[in-house]
Amino acid sequence: MVAFLAAFLLTTGCSSTPRPPPVPAVTPAPTFTKDVAPIVFAHCAPCHRPGQPAPFSLLSYADLKERTDKILDATSTGHMPPWLPESAAGEFVGDRRLPVEAKATVARWIKEGAVEGNPADLPPAPVWAEGWQLGQPDLVVTTPRAFTVRPGDRDVFRNLVFPVALPASRFVRAVEFRPGAARMVHHAVISIDRTRTARRRDGADGQPGYDGMISQGAENPDGHFLGWTPGRGPLIAPSGLPWRLDRGSDLVVQLHLLPQAKPEAVQPALGLYFTDTPPVQAPTLIKLGSKAIDIPAGERKYEITDTYVLPVDVELLSIYPHAHYLAREMHAMATFPDGTTRPLLRIRHWDFHWQQDYRYAAPVKLPRGTTLAMRFTYDNSLDNAHRPRGPLQPVVYGPNSSDEMGDVWLQVLAASPADLMTLARAGAERETRGNIAGAELLVRRVPENARNQLFLGSAYAEAGRLTDAVPHLEHALRLDPKSAPAHNHLGGAYLMLGKINEAIAHLRQAAALDPRDERLPFNLGNALNAAGQPAEAARAFERALAINPDFGAAHDNLGIFLLSQNRVADALTHLRRAVELMPGSPDAHNDLGAALAQAGRNDEALEHVRRALDIQPDHGPARQNLAILQKRRSFGQ
Repeated sequence: MVAFLAAFLLTTGCSSTPRPPPVPAVTPAPTFTKDVAPIVFAHCAPCHRPGQPAPFSLLSYADLKERTDKILDATSTGHMPPWLPESAAGEFVGDRRLPVEAKATVARWIKEGAVEGNPADLPPAPVWAEGWQLGQPDLVVTTPRAFTVRPGDRDVFRNLVFPVALPASRFVRAVEFRPGAARMVHHAVISIDRTRTARRRDGADGQPGYDGMISQGAENPDGHFLGWTPGRGPLIAPSGLPWRLDRGSDLVVQLHLLPQAKPEAVQPALGLYFTDTPPVQAPTLIKLGSKAIDIPAGERKYEITDTYVLPVDVELLSIYPHAHYLAREMHAMATFPDGTTRPLLRIRHWDFHWQQDYRYAAPVKLPRGTTLAMRFTYDNSLDNAHRPRGPLQPVVYGPNSSDEMGDVWLQVLAASPADLMTLARAGAERETRGNIAGAELLVRRVPENARNQLFLGSAYAEAGRLTDAVPHLEHALRLDPKSAPAHNHLGGAYLMLGKINEAIAHLRQAAALDPRDERLPFNLGNALNAAGQPAEAARAFERALAINPDFGAAHDNLGIFLLSQNRVADALTHLRRAVELMPGSPDAHNDLGAALAQAGRNDEALEHVRRALDIQPDHGPARQNLAILQKRRSFGQ
């Protein structure tokens, strides 16, 4: 009996002596070598290492130990690694935020003494690829000479022009940017200039490129964003969506530069990687935003908003917000036809220095009737640490970093060329309305400014409000009689009003004032043609081609003139060149088709007329030509 009772007491845990409470497991304090170094090597060292733009290295224990307070503040607030969007908007490719566990590990390591740990636990230092990350590019382009950044305490924005020597147009699957002076180049935006506007401005102040935050004449390539930030790596187009680089185009790289203590030269390079496979679809860009920005001095919460109802179904691939130093918060949202909503972008702490585009991990389907909306908030008070130095003053829309902007660009895919055309037309109309609103604001503020008057007059003309346009363009010329753009726009307005002689006079003056701009003799040629002077018009088109042999529209118009003179072979030479330079132009394809039909080459003519209708299904002249060619074929002609 005694033995049984002892066993019972043992198994039930009964005892006359209370058992002490369990001792919690002790988690060893994190160390640099075992716990923190892997985090730093993966998330910080790509920029914080020698030769990169970060101001100090974070490759060793000593590097971190002397900066623990800064590291704790930067990681706990999310300032570093730089990543602006909140997760509520969905998952983006390349998210650089520290995982929650990693952030906690770094914080605990610092708070518990920032112990180095056992050197044997230290993982090997990462090895970064030397040279081009994607291998040797198919073409490397750079500027003819370096741009010298002078010492100073203000950021510099410089547009550098990269001439591209191509024997024919190519499709680009990736581009890799090498800054040339990593510590000075904060970020870069790459665009295409098919108009040579940037080339004409290049070097006007004695240095390569030109200043400003708008690359005039340059555009995003075929619905793509090309923005580089440190640590981002090559800019690779989505699968099946390369972008086209036409022969005769220039690449323009807008650099955000951070001056150093002494003058330094910057000469970036671009590595281009080509593919022979054309895109399976053509992406396009939808823009929401406002140019009617007028932020009072001291205003802490100035808002701009915009909405747009989608006229067609689209798939949203990526989103790119843009503003300058005063912006604080950014929101973009989609409201679906059934009333449900989805955030597309949410940034509560905008930082101009870390702007970039964000590609969604999975495309977002947005059906027809979806309302897209954006709201930006600006702070023009002393509370805004990002505000440029100097006294408080009103800030309006403009291209300089001391001005403001507010746009959200959405990269989308549409289901058909017809849907793309619908989006393009709606986008052009919205852009015109935005230009008018912004220009009217500027003219109200500073009416005796030639550029403001020109901006408003040209915006009215673009909208077809010609009688409103003319007084402002005339006012611009009174303020600046030698303004070639003002003469050009006024001549165009007079031409559309049927005042052909007045139009020709102004267009001649514009061409004389700026003999390097091929668009001016081209516009003069159109006016001369309207005046019933086709031979003189042809000479004007030839002058335009002498300035720029790769001016597709001039080849097209000259080809049409030669065709009217029954010089079919010469006409075909120019019209083929126009199609090569402007493969997306329905007019160019239709004009070539008409010339081929006149030459008796009906099958080839049909190919180009049909291509014109693929691009623009409602193209009237192409429809007429298709009917004529099909009728010929039915009669065996």
